[in-house]
Amino acid sequence: MKLIRTQDAVGHVLCHDLTQIIPGVTKDARFRKGHIIQEEDIPVLLSMGKENLYIWEKKEGILHENEGAECLRELCQNRYMHATEVKEGKIELIADEDGLFQVNVEALTAVNEQEELMIATRHSNTAVKKGDKLAGMRIIPLVIEEEKLRVAKEAAGVEPILCLRPWLLKTAGIVTTGSEVYNGLIEDRFTPVVQKKLEAFKIQVKEHILCNDDKEMIVEAIQTLRQKGVDIILCTGGMSVDPDDRTPGAIKDSGARMVSYGAPVLPGAMFALGYFEDGTPIVGLPGCVMYAKATVFDLLLPRLAAGVAITRKDIVALGHGGLCLGCQECHYPACSFGKGWYISST
Repeated sequence: MKLIRTQDAVGHVLCHDLTQIIPGVTKDARFRKGHIIQEEDIPVLLSMGKENLYIWEKKEGILHENEGAECLRELCQNRYMHATEVKEGKIELIADEDGLFQVNVEALTAVNEQEELMIATRHSNTAVKKGDKLAGMRIIPLVIEEEKLRVAKEAAGVEPILCLRPWLLKTAGIVTTGSEVYNGLIEDRFTPVVQKKLEAFKIQVKEHILCNDDKEMIVEAIQTLRQKGVDIILCTGGMSVDPDDRTPGAIKDSGARMVSYGAPVLPGAMFALGYFEDGTPIVGLPGCVMYAKATVFDLLLPRLAAGVAITRKDIVALGHGGLCLGCQECHYPACSFGKGWYISST
């Protein structure tokens, strides 16, 4: 630190907070640590009785905490997000759109392995809303060697660490299977649940077809929805291994490339996912989606809604953290379900 006359402080960086007291009005930091003093600040500082100031004495190869935070921001920031002003050496990134938030966990970990700096984020592959906080970053001390940030930049790689993908899918078609529903013996309670979940991601159900427990009938219904051009097809019911559960076979026979039948998630083990040649996803939803608050469908729907192709490896990775604890009062998504740590590229 260096003590200089306030009149000579323009362009220098404050080393500590300066509190302004106006009786009956305010008592708060008028200028915060890290503030770069401007010409118009001088009269205010003098009115606060600050004739001299401690400023940061810049040295070659050494960066102030605000400059260090800006370097970390550059490693993270991507489209559809904005940065807050640096405050007390910290910068936060805020979502500009509703969408899927993703983190290159491998790159994030590599950066955080460097000493005297940090980046904290939300979990990868989670749904966020416009205005949500995505990440925060800062260096730990007041100053940092520029070389350490250069090493962090190399560790981060070429692409930004963070990614926000706005919702892409707009329309859906649902195939409801089961003779009991088809023949009107019981009410279809599955479709309204799925419809509500889709609406949370701005996806509208445009077509709905009821089918008996007949594989050819289900295949025909799937093909009809394909011809209608919906963005995603969902099949409900008939997903177990019972002889009269024909939905998994129908999905396969519809021409879709199967990614997985089964998932290491409870509830949701009988989940199925496939893709047609044009990239349209088709999903087989087990009965648990109808009555459980959170299932495998809730874990994967954000990625589907954002148009992100899901691989078998992605589904396999859900096993770590994929056990719902069935809490008496469900707090999903503010819980451990689906929050297993794994490296996931964007």
